[in-house]
Amino acid sequence: MLNMSKLTIIVALAVCVTAAPAYTQDVGVNVELARPALFDQIVGQPAGPAPTPRHTVIKVMLKGLVTDVKNLPSRENLFWVGVGSGLSLAVHPADDSVNQHLVGSGFANAVFTPGEIMGELPTLLGAAGTIYAVGRFKDEPKVSHVGMDLIRSVLIAEGLTQGLKYTTRRERPDHSCRTSFPSGHAADTFAFATALERHLGWRGAVPAYIFSSYVASSRLHENRHFLSDVVFGATVGIIAGRTVTRHGRENYPVEIALLPGGAAIIFTRRSN
Repeated sequence: MLNMSKLTIIVALAVCVTAAPAYTQDVGVNVELARPALFDQIVGQPAGPAPTPRHTVIKVMLKGLVTDVKNLPSRENLFWVGVGSGLSLAVHPADDSVNQHLVGSGFANAVFTPGEIMGELPTLLGAAGTIYAVGRFKDEPKVSHVGMDLIRSVLIAEGLTQGLKYTTRRERPDHSCRTSFPSGHAADTFAFATALERHLGWRGAVPAYIFSSYVASSRLHENRHFLSDVVFGATVGIIAGRTVTRHGRENYPVEIALLPGGAAIIFTRRSN
């Protein structure tokens, strides 16, 4: 059985590696990818959302959902699938022991019980819908734009999750049904957080990612998901949030550069 320190390390690594931004670099400058000086680069801030559209009516939101589905197949999303799959496989051996450590714990029960309700689909859509309605009512397109992207991100995440659940048919740890992989709570909350990240930057996104990690952890204590379910669910949410907020801009190619003692993940953009 894992002690608390080991459990904390596993969860922290899984969440932080999945949500961390990658290095950014402009191609067009003579750069040697294998040089150690690459580590001197600053971790790039996430690119902000596209300019607020002139109209944020429901019709525009529905058209955006169709576009989001079309934009799902991309090199960037394939990269995130690889990251999420690798992390899920890495933590898979600890699935049973993590749940055994949390299930029945009085402390975990007191801390994580509210997470189930807070991370449910109606709760998240209600919060996103409220933001959208306030923006529309007060005629503040920037606010309604945020709400619109939050709604679309959660819906895309939920659609991907349900498709995977009924494709993989993994049995839940409590043996109640075969819809364990991936975690819908993790996917939906991380989609919500990722959309906020793109609109508000990291200062606004950090509380959202903390909330998402809390909700994801609550699914382990309830014995409804394994750790690998939660990790890949977070990846699904990131894919959904980034796809919605990409808004048709250039899809940056992903490269992995081997460096002395490790590797660097690089998003590249070709300059004219």
